[in-house]
Amino acid sequence: MKAKIINLPKIVDPRGNLSFFEHPNQLPFEIARTYWIYDVPGGEQRGSHAFKEQKEFIIALSGSFDIVLNDGEKEERFTLNRSYYGLYIPKMLWRTIENFSTNSLALIVSDQHYSEADYIRDFDDFKTMKK
Repeated sequence: MKAKIINLPKIVDPRGNLSFFEHPNQLPFEIARTYWIYDVPGGEQRGSHAFKEQKEFIIALSGSFDIVLNDGEKEERFTLNRSYYGLYIPKMLWRTIENFSTNSLALIVSDQHYSEADYIRDFDDFKTMKK
């Protein structure tokens, strides 16, 4: 499966809206880990790595940011700015998160527990592995 935007249910209510995701209805994997990125200083980037096996789903719960994905040959940019959709990222895509707005909050769910051995942190090594 390629990277793609997944629209989430949006239950509209005058008291405040509600959205959710679950496996297998919205997520193509079971969640093993959840983490979030916040208080990112202006101009900073996060990510700049790939995973050998890990798949992720990223939502902008608050604010906005861009996710730049690279498959070793071409690059694609996704802007996340709504809490009722997110980006599914399969394994072996280089990802960089940038252009964080003030008070943005990125929620990330993963199908794997943290493992440093799963990270590819050098882009040239990533391109070699993709070939």
